[in-house]
Amino acid sequence: MSVTENNVSEAMREGVVIPATSRAERFTSYDVEAFEVPGGREENWRFTPMKRLRGLHDGSAAASGSATVDADAAPELKIEQVGRDDERLGAAGVPSDRIAAQAYSSFTEATVITVPKETKTSKPSTVKITGPGEGKVAYGHLQVRAEQFSEAVIVLDHVGSGTYADNVEFVIGDSANVTVVSVQDWADDAVHVSEQHLKLGRDATLKHIVITLGGDLVRVSPTATFADKGGDVEMLGLYFADEGQHQEHRLFVDHAVPNCKSRVMYKGALQGDGAHTVWVGDVLIRAAAEATDTYELNRNLVLTPGARADSIPNLEIETGEIEGAGHASATGRFDDEQLFYLQSRGIGEDAARRLVVRGFFHEILVKIGVPEVRERLEAAIEAELEAVGV
Repeated sequence: MSVTENNVSEAMREGVVIPATSRAERFTSYDVEAFEVPGGREENWRFTPMKRLRGLHDGSAAASGSATVDADAAPELKIEQVGRDDERLGAAGVPSDRIAAQAYSSFTEATVITVPKETKTSKPSTVKITGPGEGKVAYGHLQVRAEQFSEAVIVLDHVGSGTYADNVEFVIGDSANVTVVSVQDWADDAVHVSEQHLKLGRDATLKHIVITLGGDLVRVSPTATFADKGGDVEMLGLYFADEGQHQEHRLFVDHAVPNCKSRVMYKGALQGDGAHTVWVGDVLIRAAAEATDTYELNRNLVLTPGARADSIPNLEIETGEIEGAGHASATGRFDDEQLFYLQSRGIGEDAARRLVVRGFFHEILVKIGVPEVRERLEAAIEAELEAVGV
């Protein structure tokens, strides 16, 4: 059943059927040549400016540099650099597009971060990934492994210049509780295409937060799957696109086992001519996934003329035995009523506009459990608003 309305039970009564393009049929492979070279008309690529991918999609972007990985980690973590033959790699998921397959085939060394069994880390850990440099291309692979009953907070901080494609894996063991923040704060020239694979064990909990601020083109595609019952994933996102920037977030939550929960909430703001954001949220509830509870939401705030936001939520249901499912999406400009209310209480127009934007992002910011990251984002949002006099 493919559902586009928020009221799932209403759609079910109307007898909506599964389309031929069901996400259950999604193709995955480690083989680059198993994927056709995309031309930009395919559903998965129709919003992406292909010429700005710098050859990542057609095999012409040969590695000419390397990204560096530095960690300020809690002492309890184990961080390893491993070769391509490490049997742990690929445990969370298989590439679902040509660039992800190219990245998997092209990296020479992977970073594996392990949270040991029954361990609660003493502090948040930050892993900084620095791009290969302007004009250079690099491919990477990183895996976070949280063993049974472990707890950790990990920040992946992407900075620097260049062209970079990677796969990131999160293997969350039974009853583990992990928060991950992936920050894309690239330089203006950077291109970053990342497929992120989230796999949750029995009764595991994962809060996965994506923050996208910088870069010429950034495309992040997280996929969440459940290995056993009781998994709970919360996928949050905050993005802010400036003039000429393309930011694309494509999410897929695959409910294939019973009694799991997912919540998705992404919010973005845009300003400047040519600023373009894309959010695609796909949720699939398979026939075996009874008692699923899921909801996804996307909100976009357009601050200036010339910016464009595309938002596409999709909900596919193959069983009626669920706890709940729904989605919501909206894109708009400033709320005139909110501005009027604030100005009627003596607040100037510019200050009122800032308050509206801060309030728009507040729901995401308060969920970020790392004070340093939250403060950095608040400062970045303020800087963005000052740039256009909001």
